[in-house]
Amino acid sequence: MGMFERVEGGKLCACRVVFGAEPSNEEIQELIVKRYRRLRFTEPVASGSTPKVVANPNRRAREAAREMKRPGPSTKAQQALSDQREAIAEQRKAATREKRDQEKQRRFELRQEKRKLKHRGK
Repeated sequence: MGMFERVEGGKLCACRVVFGAEPSNEEIQELIVKRYRRLRFTEPVASGSTPKVVANPNRRAREAAREMKRPGPSTKAQQALSDQREAIAEQRKAATREKRDQEKQRRFELRQEKRKLKHRGK
């Protein structure tokens, strides 16, 4: 699993990517280069820190290696992903409820129409 975090305007967005087996460096680079724009990040949440702007590519490589050794994602990112999962579940629940109510209404109208047909006085 990979965790992507980005800070926009002082707010943190997170995205979780499941790779399956241990990904190679090429797979990670391909993901970043080709599919980064299609990743679905969470809604922005308040971030506790601001990102450092680093210009030296060697320093960026060292910091990336240091981040890879870090034990796991930040709790803010985990909370953002959890909030997103809950929101999606609520939307799905509301859509299912609406669909079920529509089906119930359709069946009710069908029964009413059958009743009217029976009592036409043939």
